Amino acid sequence: MSSVIETDEQAATRPERRPTGRSVLMCRPEHFSVVYRINPWMNPAEPTDTGLALEQWQTLYETYLALGHDVQLIDPIDGLPDMVYAANGGFVVDGIAYGAKFAHVERRPEGPAYMQWFRDAGFDVRVPREINEGEGDFLLVGDMILAGTGFRSDSLSHEELSGIFGREVVTLRLIDPSFYHLDTAIAVLDATPGQEHIAYLPSAFDGASLAFLQQRYPDAIIVNETDAAVLGLNSFSDGYHVVIASRATDFERQLREHGYHPVGVDLSELLLGGGGVKCCTLELRR
Repeated sequence: MSSVIETDEQAATRPERRPTGRSVLMCRPEHFSVVYRINPWMNPAEPTDTGLALEQWQTLYETYLALGHDVQLIDPIDGLPDMVYAANGGFVVDGIAYGAKFAHVERRPEGPAYMQWFRDAGFDVRVPREINEGEGDFLLVGDMILAGTGFRSDSLSHEELSGIFGREVVTLRLIDPSFYHLDTAIAVLDATPGQEHIAYLPSAFDGASLAFLQQRYPDAIIVNETDAAVLGLNSFSDGYHVVIASRATDFERQLREHGYHPVGVDLSELLLGGGGVKCCTLELRR
């Protein structure tokens, strides 16, 4: 299933796609390995190559620098192989960093590590009461925060989120364990208020959540199961350039049709841990 090709009239009336420089936080996968299983992508019996993961991550890092983005780094910690998935480390808007409180014990030490980095970087850190996995489940779209639940972040964290940021928070329920974080099922292509644009996988959501997405974002790109299965939606956009999984070829086609410039990267080794482009990328909004 894919979105209908734009007509000339639609193309003429769509917003001009413009890149905006971003600041992001990343973590080198120096200790990456799959030694436990907390999502369907992970299989400890399948070998992983830390060197290859580092090479692929480096390409993503250099891609961001080439696009003009500011990239900050947090030091990896031995014994925390999933720390490379920086998006889960918190949610940062208006200079406020809402810390993460992980659902699985294996990842819980990451929360304090990321919060300390936020403090050192001058952010106003809010220590979470409720289980949440940061920007993995929280997506800023315009003035609204889309918030995922069902597998990782507790819906109670959505109330906490709303109280901290004073923004409307909409709960979306995920139902497919392969898409256990919201950023694996939705890509924010343009977060500009008044011209919000997203892409998503319909089958990842329950009926009420899907109905909301269809009503709120009628011009959204609908991504097929094949591209979603290589975490094609786990992408990062600056409003024009969209860094995506290089194997998400139909998504790439649709992005071009909608005026974006897709940039493909191969993070196949990090996919073995259940993460892609967006998982490795935490946006820092001052």
